Formats: sequence, structure tokens, C-alpha cells
Amino acid sequence: MKDVARAAPVKVPGARLLAVVAPYYSDIAAHLRRGGEAAANLAEASIEFVSVPGAFEIPAAILHASRSGAYDGYVALGCVVRGATSHYDYVCGESARALMDLSIREGLAIGYGILTVENLAQAEVRADPGRGDKGGEAVAAALAMVALKRRFAGSGR
Repeated sequence: MKDVARAAPVKVPGARLLAVVAPYYSDIAAHLRRGGEAAANLAEASIEFVSVPGAFEIPAAILHASRSGAYDGYVALGCVVRGATSHYDYVCGESARALMDLSIREGLAIGYGILTVENLAQAEVRADPGRGDKGGEAVAAALAMVALKRRFAGSGR
């Protein structure tokens, strides 16, 4: 995999994020979490983590949490590895669709960090904070959307 220079996340001091993690592949989830924590720290934001059974349950957890009003943004973290059945396609497609629906319908700032891979070796590279850092990228995306929401909320129009 090509080494890519990444910009630091947008600083959003005081932003509160909730990361919903599907730890089915615990090593991959741990990498995603470490990358997410580092990105939140760089952005001067706080991040809380909760776990759900799998990637399919992430959107519902975000919806439930959003009703509390306690968070500025959300991060979906997990991994789905292609298998021998169509289960992979349903989980990947429906979790992505549901997260986009929440983002649009509910106006939520959501960073997408659900890895969809062919094998665990791909997941390891993409999740590792020193290589792919998809956890950090998902947090950075959520924070960018939080900043954008704040900007438009303050526009006075």
C-alpha cells in the first residue's frame, strides 16, 4: 500500500463524539479505536466508545444515541470480511445505506469507518494507525462535518 500523507483533523475544541464499534474482529477494532482516539486528541475533541454486536447494528445505536443530544458527531467503526455467502453484501450495503440515511434525514455528522475487505490481511493494513489509519480518517471526517454544521448554524440565514 502506498504511503499517503494525511492532514491533521480539523480542530474542533470541545466537540463530543460517540464512536460505535463492532468488535467482531477484535484486533482490527482495537486498531480502529487507537487511530480514532489519536485523531480526536489532535482535534481537541472528546470521544466515547460503545460496542455493538456487529456492523449491521451500528446505525441503530447511532440513532438511539442521537436522541440523547449528548454528542456533536458520530463515528461508525467495524470490519466486514467477504465470505462464501451473500451475507457480506447485505451487511455492507445496508449499514452504509442506513448511515447515509441518518446523516441526511437526521442531519447527523457521521464518520464512516466500517472496513469492507476481502480478507483480514487487507483489514489489518487499512485499520493500523501507522498505515491505513481508517479509524483516524473516520474521526477526522466526523469532525469536519461537525465544524461544517457549526459554521452553517452560525451563518444567520
